Formats: sequence, C-alpha cells, structure tokens
Amino acid sequence: MMRIERYTQAMAKEILDRKEETKDVSQAVREIITGVRESGDQALLAYCEKFDGAVPSPLEVTPEMIGEALQETGEEYLGLLQRAADNIREYHAKQRRTGFEFTREDGTVLGEKITPLDSVGIYVPGGRAAYPSTVLMNAVPAKIAGCGQVIMVSPLSYQGRIHPRILAAAHVAGVDRIFQIGGAQAVAALAYGTESVPYVDKIVGPGNMYVAEAKRQVFGRVGIDMIAGPSEILIIADGKSDPVNVSADLLSQAEHDPEAAAVLITDSEELAVQVQQELERQVRKLAREEIASASLNSHGRIIIAEDISQAVQIADMIAPEHLELCVDDPFVLLPMIRHAGSVFLGRWCPEAFGDYMAGTNHTLPTGGTARFSGALSVDDFVRRTQYIYTDRNGLQKYAQDIHDFAVSEGLGAHAESAVIRFREEEQ
Repeated sequence: MMRIERYTQAMAKEILDRKEETKDVSQAVREIITGVRESGDQALLAYCEKFDGAVPSPLEVTPEMIGEALQETGEEYLGLLQRAADNIREYHAKQRRTGFEFTREDGTVLGEKITPLDSVGIYVPGGRAAYPSTVLMNAVPAKIAGCGQVIMVSPLSYQGRIHPRILAAAHVAGVDRIFQIGGAQAVAALAYGTESVPYVDKIVGPGNMYVAEAKRQVFGRVGIDMIAGPSEILIIADGKSDPVNVSADLLSQAEHDPEAAAVLITDSEELAVQVQQELERQVRKLAREEIASASLNSHGRIIIAEDISQAVQIADMIAPEHLELCVDDPFVLLPMIRHAGSVFLGRWCPEAFGDYMAGTNHTLPTGGTARFSGALSVDDFVRRTQYIYTDRNGLQKYAQDIHDFAVSEGLGAHAESAVIRFREEEQ
C-alpha cells in the first residue's frame, strides 16, 4: 500500500536520491560500440541476431513496407496520429528562432545565426509496447527545425518487424529513413556510421539501460538529448480534489515501470487517505497491475504538507518530470514553480494530455535534472553560430584592452595579434 507521511526536511532529499537498481552494463556496451565502429554492418547484424533473435531483412525499411503498415494501421488510427502531430507542430513552431544582429556605433557587427543540424537519429524502443507518440515527439520538432535528414531506428519487436503503428507515426512525422535495428548497436551505428547506416550529428529518444549507456558513451562523437531515467509524476492537490481522478493520474506513470515514481503532496489528510484507498481499488483493474503495484510500493508516497504553499516548495526541491497542480487557480502557483519538466494546470489537465494530444513535448528531464534542463524542443535540433565583424576603427578602440587582457593571462600571441596591425603607424 502506498504510504502516507507528514513532511520532514529530510524527505525531499530522500526522494531526490532515489536510484534505479541496475547492473553495470558499461563494459558490455563499450564492446558493442567498438565492434560496430570497427566492423560496421557485419558486427551490427551479428549483434541484432544475438540480442533480438533475428537478422533484419531488409535492414532499411522500404516504401512498400511503409505502405503495408499504413494499410494495416487503418485510416482511423492515422487520423489520430495526424491530430496529435498537428498539435505538436503548432506548439513547437513557436519555438523557432531567427537569430539576431546588431551594429555598434564604432561599426562592429555582432550576431548569431541559427542553423539546423544536418542529420539526427531518433531511437524508438520496442519491447513491452509500441510508442508511436515517441516518434512524433522527437521527429516533429526535428523537422520543424529544418534538419537535413531525420533517421529513425527501432528493433524488430513485433512479429519480427517494427510495429506498424510506429512506422505509421514515422510517415506522419516525415521521417526520412528508417532502419530495423535497436539496442546499443543501433546507437553505435548512428554515432559512427556503417556501410548501410549513415552517421548523424545527434541522437535523441529513450531506451533501456543499454541504450542509455550507449548514448552516454558516444556523447562527444555526437550530441544527445538527455539520459532519461524512470518516469515520475508529482501531484499537488488540495482538499477539494477528486481522489478518483488524482489516483488515476498517479497510476498513469506508475504503470510505466516498476522504478517509476508517483508522489502526491496535499494539505488534506482526508484526501490522502481517500487516495490511498482509491489506488488500491484502481490498480487491481489495470492490465499492468504488477508493474504499477511494484512502482507504488517501492517509490510511491503521499506527503501531507502544512499548506499548498509548502507543497509547492517541496515540489520545487524534488524537481519532478511531470507536475500537476490540482487546485482552483493553478496560475497563481505557476510563478512559484521553478523546477519541473512540464506543468499541468487545473483539475481537468491529466499528465496524459501532454503525453499525446496537447502538443507540448513529453521527452522530459527526470531524476531531479529539471533543476538545470527542460523538455525536448526545436532548440535541440539547431546549432547557434555567433559572428563578429569589425573594421580598423573598431579594432583600434579595443586593441590595447585586448593586449593587456591577453598579457594578464600569459598569452603573448593573443596580445600581439591585437596590436601588430597598428605597429607600422606607430613607427
């Protein structure tokens, strides 16, 4: 049963320090990456056979396979994907930057230009379930950014192929190329390239511990979005909240993974008890009851705060991935929230709205990393390049300052480069 506790100062740190129980896979992943880097397709296909039980054939998804997937998926589901994609496009289009430029009085021109990445790789997991929403959330912002090529990889996890709904989502999102590969070997192929798989500039998307470790190890060779941990939800709810709705929202994350965390903070002891009881009732109806129960028992908790103001302070220390504010006027609390991946305002805004249809991104920082990072966005798929122009007068104004600063750091060549242009005039 999900435990009820009154808040203590040590509690936030305890929640923050929650660690996923995993084995060390770094050496195994390092060997996989080295194999793919050195032997290309040969190693890639061998690892696919070893870990997925089959050699992908063909390696790259063909237009005919996409057509079959669309037919199998059906018009109704394609319409659902299209509505979600439209909302994601509308939201993320507002994130586009155009750069800037300004000119100082001395004629110096300073600016920044925004350039899309040439290529990006999207990892879409297989396994327990198909997640077409992951395709949309990663591919749509990349296309809005203007990336030259969006390449998707996903393992053979549905009847020896990629799930047709994932392929349908890729079609709707405008993915350029798709390869039937997964695991650390797919990450290695995207990072270093093989005879068949082109290398990319950045790799995004969630995965298991092997995928996460592979992304960690190839970072520097390529960019990555983040190292995502188990999912989290924190709900702040006052005494007017419906325990049925609050419980359903907590379970929406608990059903993801036994390591997922579902936390309720409330100023109402009555609501705390009602939610505790309601969770016991609702969890028994879930198809993923075992997973959700393990999550609630290990990482779920109900915290009783003195008031809603203290609840917000606790939430800000925890910096959750998803934060719901189930109160009458959530916009009063919103300015007080500094650390959260995504905030859901009001009693009618479940976290699942953001997962699928609102248009905001569901690729979010976990494990307290919302203290320094945010949701996946168009910014993740562009690079910013600054530029400077100056003429003789502009450099002369600062030449001595540049010289003196460089000398103070022991960099004589730096210093000389600023003043040498004016030396002939001085003579």
